[in-house]
Amino acid sequence: MNQLENKRVLVVGMGKSGIAATQALLKLGAIVSVYDRKEESEIDTQLIQFLRNKNATCYFDKEPNNTGELDMVVISPGVPLNTGFVRKAQDAGAEVIGEAEIAYRIGQGKYIAITGTNGKTTTTTLVGEMFKNSGRKTYVVGNVGVAVISKALHTTESDWLVTEISSFQLETTSRFKPEVSALLNITPDHMDRHKTMEKYAEAKAMIYKNQDESQYFIVNYDDEESWKLAKYCKAKVIPFSRKADLDLGCFVLDGDIVIRDEMGKYINICKADELKIPGSHNLENALASTAISYFAGISPEVIAKTLRSFEGVEHRLEFVGEVDGVRFVNDSKGTNPDASIKAIDAIKGDIILIAGGYDKGSDYEEFINSFQGKVKHMILLGKTAPKIKETAERMGFTNTTIVRCMEESVKISHKMASPGNTVLLSPACASWDMYTCFEQRGDHYKNCVKDLEK
Repeated sequence: MNQLENKRVLVVGMGKSGIAATQALLKLGAIVSVYDRKEESEIDTQLIQFLRNKNATCYFDKEPNNTGELDMVVISPGVPLNTGFVRKAQDAGAEVIGEAEIAYRIGQGKYIAITGTNGKTTTTTLVGEMFKNSGRKTYVVGNVGVAVISKALHTTESDWLVTEISSFQLETTSRFKPEVSALLNITPDHMDRHKTMEKYAEAKAMIYKNQDESQYFIVNYDDEESWKLAKYCKAKVIPFSRKADLDLGCFVLDGDIVIRDEMGKYINICKADELKIPGSHNLENALASTAISYFAGISPEVIAKTLRSFEGVEHRLEFVGEVDGVRFVNDSKGTNPDASIKAIDAIKGDIILIAGGYDKGSDYEEFINSFQGKVKHMILLGKTAPKIKETAERMGFTNTTIVRCMEESVKISHKMASPGNTVLLSPACASWDMYTCFEQRGDHYKNCVKDLEK
């Protein structure tokens, strides 16, 4: 039975997930209204035409006046739950949920859900490859750029949805129940939204809230904040570790990636140095992916073959090109200090670093500490440029230059770099002050590098 037919639903935010949710809700016969803080002139004209043709009520750049009549509010991940009109609707009896939760309710497939501060996209993509290579019908969805709901309507019971899910999305789940969930790590991020690490960790822990003893929770044994949450989980807890020899789980033994299963048996997967993706953080991502896939029933042979062939994801330590002996690497996905620390660690040799962007309330001391003589100069742009420069100089790192735009940062970094150096874009910040998303920022960087080659 379609439980959404004739339900009065407000979709908040007309980004990818909001548009996909709107399309699905209209298809299911809901009475839909939409809100976006942008003015109508900033909204795609084809989208407006589609909404009007479907008799959807549009609130652009104005607060919805129908909050007292709603059955449900579907809120986009970037919109805070304490937004005034959302609170009003909730107080009047509306259920407030996210697009991933709606997708779970209306679809039939089985879910793999992956969260963490860093590594989500790489791990989700890698797991998706393992599932596809095993012959399972698989959709890779969520924060990787494909709205969950856009695929959920087409799933059957035997399909799998490998889902990257953020803390923002988890906050708006209530029934979501994956077959396998995974928590990769928890480091400070989105403090402008969550305010405290405790609240941030609580949001991440929502990933296993509804799981039971027949399901699995994969968790980073080496990450203290993540491991602390494992004791509250009802599902079977499967740790992974880069450093420890485990009684159960996935770890490194004598240079090999191995599984120790629930019977205590060792299963050798492949050698750790066979991975094509660089850095210790990517070894962690590979261990997590191996554990997720193995305990979801994927064969060790398929897992090993995929690990040996996987070359990473766009915008995450992506090699762009070499100009005059200088390597250019795009790590635009480094949207918080910890992600950029991992990128710096993964690069061999001296670095000219391009950083800065939207301020999420992060602290940059550990980020500056990670330079360890490798970062020769830091070029800063965006809103956080003065804050990062001040932190760096207070900590004794004075080789900084503030620039106005990406073109300038690439030109200056090229002039400063010597043959054998790497120019690394790893901003340690979100992109929202200058770009709509980290992908747009990364693409702009790559285009600027191409212009150097002309």
